[in-house]
This record gives sequence, C-alpha cells and structure tokens, in this order.
Amino acid sequence: MENPFPNQQRFCQSCGMPLSEEVVSDNPDYCKYCFADGHFTQECTMEQMVDFCVQYVDEFNKGTGQHLTADEYRQELLRYFPTLKRWQK
Repeated sequence: MENPFPNQQRFCQSCGMPLSEEVVSDNPDYCKYCFADGHFTQECTMEQMVDFCVQYVDEFNKGTGQHLTADEYRQELLRYFPTLKRWQK
C-alpha cells in the first residue's frame, strides 16, 4: 500500500498518520502520539501497532473515500507498515 494520503507529503513513520503542525512531535518523522520527549511513547511490535490502528478504519475510510472492512484494512497496513522508518529491517 502506498501512502494513502497523497496530498500529504509527510506522514508518521510509526503509525502512518498524516503529519500536520497539530500532530507532529519533537521529531519531524513522527506524530506526537508515537514519539515524545525523545523516545517512542509505547514499545510495541509492528503487528501490535497494526492492531491498534485498525480501530481507526472508519476514520481512514472517511478520509480517503474507501470502504475497507477492518480485516481489509489490517491487510493493507501489514503491507504498508514495513515501508515506514520505524519498522524497516
């Protein structure tokens, strides 16, 4: 899955959230929900982050005009997250 928000040039390199001035952390690569005070706010695996983000499928669908189910969204995130800086091996 490529960046689902093509009009946004920057997105969180942990959760994939589009970065705006309101949500960017002290590290410009991450949102304030994932990174604060020089460290990640939660230690988790990529799969745990995917599970957390799946709860926002309705918000994602609203923002993109898609109609993904939670399972479809999970599969998209499992393909997308390995491209993010935090999860690259």
